[in-house]
Amino acid sequence: MTTKEDNILIDEMANPSPAKSLGDPGITPLSPTHIQQNDTDQVPSGMAFVVVVAIDFGTTSSGYAYAFTKEPECIHTMRRWEGGDPGVSNQKTPTTILLTPDRKFHSFGYAARDFYHDLDPSESKHWLYLEKFKMKLHTTANLSINTDLQAANGKRVKALDIFAYALAFFKEQALKELSDQTGGEFDNNDVRWVITVPAIWKMPAKQFMREAAYKSGLVSRDNPEQLVIALEPEAASIYCRKLRLHQMVDLSIQTTQNDFSPTDNVGNTMTQASPSHANKEHVRRNRQSRTFLVENVVGELWSELEEGDRYVVVDCGGGTVDLTVHQIRLPEGHLKELYKASGNMLLFFYCIFSSMFFFWLFNQLTHFPTLGGPYGSLGIDYEFEKLLCQIFGQDFIDQFKIKRPAAWVDLMIAFESRKRAAAPGRANPLNINLPFSFIDYYKKFRGHSVEHALRKSNVDFVKWSSQGMLRMSPDAMNSLFKPTIDHIIQHLNELFEKPEVSDIKFLFLVGGFAESALLQQAVQNMLEGRSRIIIPHDVGLTILKGAVLFGLDPSIIKVRRSPLTYGVGVLNRFVEGKHPPEKLLVKDGTRWCTDVFDTFIAADQSVALGEMVKRSYTPAKPSQQVIVIHVYCTEKEKVGFISESGVKKCGSLRLDVSGTESAATRREIQTLMQFGDTEIRAMAVDVSTGRTVKASIDFLSH
Repeated sequence: MTTKEDNILIDEMANPSPAKSLGDPGITPLSPTHIQQNDTDQVPSGMAFVVVVAIDFGTTSSGYAYAFTKEPECIHTMRRWEGGDPGVSNQKTPTTILLTPDRKFHSFGYAARDFYHDLDPSESKHWLYLEKFKMKLHTTANLSINTDLQAANGKRVKALDIFAYALAFFKEQALKELSDQTGGEFDNNDVRWVITVPAIWKMPAKQFMREAAYKSGLVSRDNPEQLVIALEPEAASIYCRKLRLHQMVDLSIQTTQNDFSPTDNVGNTMTQASPSHANKEHVRRNRQSRTFLVENVVGELWSELEEGDRYVVVDCGGGTVDLTVHQIRLPEGHLKELYKASGNMLLFFYCIFSSMFFFWLFNQLTHFPTLGGPYGSLGIDYEFEKLLCQIFGQDFIDQFKIKRPAAWVDLMIAFESRKRAAAPGRANPLNINLPFSFIDYYKKFRGHSVEHALRKSNVDFVKWSSQGMLRMSPDAMNSLFKPTIDHIIQHLNELFEKPEVSDIKFLFLVGGFAESALLQQAVQNMLEGRSRIIIPHDVGLTILKGAVLFGLDPSIIKVRRSPLTYGVGVLNRFVEGKHPPEKLLVKDGTRWCTDVFDTFIAADQSVALGEMVKRSYTPAKPSQQVIVIHVYCTEKEKVGFISESGVKKCGSLRLDVSGTESAATRREIQTLMQFGDTEIRAMAVDVSTGRTVKASIDFLSH
């Protein structure tokens, strides 16, 4: 991608800006405008698809679901995965991948984990095993196509390859299942694919997922509309408003009917307290079925909501916790901003329309980007690792992970199984199996036994069992949950203290971590009856089902708010007293101000789906083939110059004008940019010829 001046689109009166500090020439737009479609305008839906397949690419576990467009009310979840842990639902599979020593794809999920587990230690160190790698896309400061990941054995591998392997795996699994269902080979061109991502992800991470999808063969660059990126809190919200009473549990009901109490673990074993035998039977059948019926109406719960009522969706996943506040507005009502986030709290707004009403949605997204703090449910794993370091030493744990990577995975699997048993009021201790290689390697490393280390440590709540297990008291296990849960409760408290976010009627708890009885009790204690706590059945599949609904109708989200301010650097006429003297450029007798930030869209600005930002430019030379325009962004709502602090170059708008040459003395390229979708899109046309100009925005090269 070139940045030469003659490859930058400029006005016929403009000249390149001497913004040498940022190395970006200036451009002056001919016609800066916004184009907003009416509510009745139809947003192009692109190709016609037979089926929508959504992939929930989770931090800890992943899966897919699908629905045929002719039967949108029937959502089918993926086949049960082979492998898995006793007593643990395997409707999803772990986000783990295994490559052979020569870096070829071997397996994904339970198959990868189990095969790696069975390898001899002398063999396993040559295989590349990766797990829980999704959030690398968010935590990497300068994400690019060349970003790499570290496998369990310490070797590096390109992240793009890993994500592409994973998506190719899901493509193969889903198409095979669709082929089995339809009785013939299913054509990938008939599938609309949906991939879920956290709303906190910035544009480079979303583009990275799209690039991985292209590389995997999930979709092709020629048909980008075949892939839809769905934001996880949006998907959860879409599904929650469809819930019927028999598809949820109300934790606020203090009852033990049907063997359910507010302290029970709520997951795939949930039952709704109800005296109706028919309702019980309906729930029983639904739990055994892989097909979920989603009626084309809003659920009964919404009949209790009135104008101005608010509810919260708390999405507790492995890598992120998203707090989303929604306010009900009738069609004739006014859109209202509930609360403006500050500091490191991120804000997104959505608007969901239905035939009955629409919601003005406020989203506050909380993310824990460092290993030292809670990190969704992964925070519990980190606390366990810290405990092991306290007992056995940081130096030993670091070496053990490198020298015995498969055994370390086994240890964390054993912990994962036991941490699911943590619950308030539990009396029995929890035993965690230590792999033999852990015990053996520790004795070689330290010269004494694991039992000796436990006796000498000051950790009284962890004992050694003669069966070769760590025996943790219930309080010890619960203490591992405390930092993560405290962080979630802290943000919920801060949210509920805002006067703009008062009187919350319902709180929906979704995501895999929502199954934790400890988290459920903590949320109950915090709310003290101020809001009803609702948990959907199969709570870990809420986002997946909502993503299918979103894929069936991506236009269901009508309005979003931009998380950042986007624009380009341009030249404007210099105005004395308004523009800084150091920005003055005199060219052919004309006084210009350089480095002016031409705003496309401002942070926190409401953008409707289908709304376009239009700019018209003219190439510097008639023979110009490729135009590259640098795009800048900032968290500030108002910005004057691209050289201000907090403004950074974040992308490039690339226009391929080859093949659109004309005899016109002045070529105008009209560029349209769409900011109201989950991804920023660009399109362009040569006004003089009417020919389409190939346009794209690249966020990965900066």
